[in-house]
Amino acid sequence: MGVILASSSPRRKELLKKIIPSFSIIPADIDESVKERETPRAYVARMAEEKTLTIAEKFPEDIVIGCDTTVVLGNSIMGKPQNDTEARFMLKRLSGLTHEVLTSVYIKTPKKIYRQTEVVQVKFYKLDDSDIENYIKTGEHRDKAGAYGIQGQGALFVKEIRGDYYSIVGFPIGFVNQAMKDIFKEED
Repeated sequence: MGVILASSSPRRKELLKKIIPSFSIIPADIDESVKERETPRAYVARMAEEKTLTIAEKFPEDIVIGCDTTVVLGNSIMGKPQNDTEARFMLKRLSGLTHEVLTSVYIKTPKKIYRQTEVVQVKFYKLDDSDIENYIKTGEHRDKAGAYGIQGQGALFVKEIRGDYYSIVGFPIGFVNQAMKDIFKEED
């Protein structure tokens, strides 16, 4: 029984390596559209589940791990920016405010399912236009929910965190580690 990470995220790959030295990476290609009247929590949980099940269908004897992360301001989901203009808009909206980062993980084995959604509160400092422009120039905002990466230069924007740091990065490593210990204990 192998382990498959249903994600191409370098951050998730790096964190999973702390738990398991050897695994496969097979990103799931799914429609990431938000359904009408879908709550942010339901959305992120559905995305993680769909990513996992898409890959598990092809590899039913393996352990498949799927994750999804989204940034929420009010009740508005802020996904990955499509371009620099959208990234600027997102960062201006987050400036000086507290938002939520939701990360859902869904792990499927041939016998069992493990799932968890983590909600973390993140407060940003007030950002001026030069803060945002300098950050956009780094290119770090690309392919990141909410247009920032806390593990890089985006950390400079963060005034306060309430919750699990690794969930903001996109991989709740503590939960995944506990699930993997349980899975491998059952295999013995």
